[in-house]
Amino acid sequence: MDVVLAVFALLFLLFVGLGAYATVKAVGAAKRGVDRTIAQARRTVEDHTLRAKSFAQIGPAGEIAQLRLALRTSMRATQDALHAGAAEDESLKESLGLFERLSAHGHELDADLKRLESEPDRATLAERLPELRSRTERITSSADSLRWAVHDRARRFADDDLGTLSAQIDIEAGALRHWTRTEPGQASPQWPDAPAPAAADRPATGQTRPKAAGSHASQPAPDAIAPPSWRPTSPWQKKPRPESTT
Repeated sequence: MDVVLAVFALLFLLFVGLGAYATVKAVGAAKRGVDRTIAQARRTVEDHTLRAKSFAQIGPAGEIAQLRLALRTSMRATQDALHAGAAEDESLKESLGLFERLSAHGHELDADLKRLESEPDRATLAERLPELRSRTERITSSADSLRWAVHDRARRFADDDLGTLSAQIDIEAGALRHWTRTEPGQASPQWPDAPAPAAADRPATGQTRPKAAGSHASQPAPDAIAPPSWRPTSPWQKKPRPESTT
């Protein structure tokens, strides 16, 4: 009885532990989801604010808002493309490492631009604008180059896969139309033989077709020695003298 109670106690503790672990994991996942939603909402609000400032304000303040908006848009698009591609292509891990290094410069530049938004000295702000514009163009150009390289790589893989799939479909379609080809082991139809030429149309040659075996008995055999042929005699030739009978 004590053994049964101990087993039930262990099972109860095991279920309680599993329940607590599942609860902690669920709470953590919910917290991360809430944090992600809040961060996304904050970014959306900040992007709309920057877009409004870039149109509403003029001068250095409006240009700084445009630089921040261009920087954030380019970096976010490249980050999404890399994370989406790395889930299917392991070779993009090195590209992710390079983007993380680029992101450090991007965050530093975004922080500098954000501080300069409330700068009261417009002259100093105008002096720093060329350097800030150059940094922004260098970072966004690198991010755009990396993003388009990822897109081109994904499109090349898709084209190769489509070509292989099309070839396989053509082979399968040909196999399904098996009745249009000659079956293995089945002889192809032969053309009819040409009719034999008539006796009058045959060319005269020195060779004749061999006769049947029964045709030799109906014809007499040729003489072994041909009879002497008649030859005309000339008048100046002497007549042969008859032989003496004595």
